[in-house]
Amino acid sequence: MFREPGADDAGLMITLRVDNTVHDFDTWFEVFNRYEDFRRGSGVRSYRVVRAADDPRQVRVDLDFDDLATATAFRGALAKIWATPASRDQLAGHREPVVLDLVVQRTLG
Repeated sequence: MFREPGADDAGLMITLRVDNTVHDFDTWFEVFNRYEDFRRGSGVRSYRVVRAADDPRQVRVDLDFDDLATATAFRGALAKIWATPASRDQLAGHREPVVLDLVVQRTLG
């Protein structure tokens, strides 16, 4: 696997990126929060939720995992979440989740 020379490899992880279009961010986020225990129990180490500054209906969730197998398994579990009535009501659409391999992470400053 490629790693930039001199890069700090500590804490490098696999990220599952999910892009959603939601009807209303605040209501979607309430539903998202209901799955905190599910994420923890499924191997999610950390996550970030961001939205487009000019369109808060465009939401990206990056979920970090220790390994590819766990991230891939979680990607499959998302179908079950998206099938729930609460999720179906909140999602206007979503892209197929993408598994990303963090190559370089550097803090400047």
